[in-house]
Amino acid sequence: MSNLLKRIKDTVLADMHEALDQKERKNPIALLNQYLRECEQETEKVRKLLERQYSLKDEFTREYQFANDLAVKRKKQADVASKAGETELYEFALQEQTQYEERAAYLKESLKKVTQQLGELEQKYEEMKHKLKDMNIRRLELMGQENVARAHHRMNQVLDKDTNQSFSRFQEIETYLDRLEQQIKSNYYRDTIDGRIAQLEKKMKKEEFDSIS
Repeated sequence: MSNLLKRIKDTVLADMHEALDQKERKNPIALLNQYLRECEQETEKVRKLLERQYSLKDEFTREYQFANDLAVKRKKQADVASKAGETELYEFALQEQTQYEERAAYLKESLKKVTQQLGELEQKYEEMKHKLKDMNIRRLELMGQENVARAHHRMNQVLDKDTNQSFSRFQEIETYLDRLEQQIKSNYYRDTIDGRIAQLEKKMKKEEFDSIS
């Protein structure tokens, strides 16, 4: 049964890796974005743990202060009871003082450990944030490179005679522009010739009329 489960697990993992490989080949930037989102989620988890550690430190600090204050208070009370000859009250205050002092010492040590752990977590969290920022910057660089590569590829398709629609469409437009230019020139010359001939005819008729007169 365990061997069957292991084979199923291996098969699922293999399929998953294959799917990721195909996704990476098809769109590497999309896969990179997915990885970065996962890193952001892990960083957010660490941030929440860091907040929890701050809360724990505050709790330990309050408990230590409380125990220490009571230890000092019971010591003063024990001194008062001793001077007053209240043996039973003195012994009770002394016992309380000892318990609070031991608790305060334990809490002080715990607070020291929590503070040290907090420092380590802060350092790790800062490292994670810097790495995440660096990865985002590299992602932007890769996106820029990919964009340039796609643009060059697209432009090469447009400008390459051997490619199909893009170049033919540009060629069609250029041909149309050439034809339009020739038509405009032709119309201009035709209008110019018609005007000049009309002027010549008018001039010739005037000269003919003047010569008859």
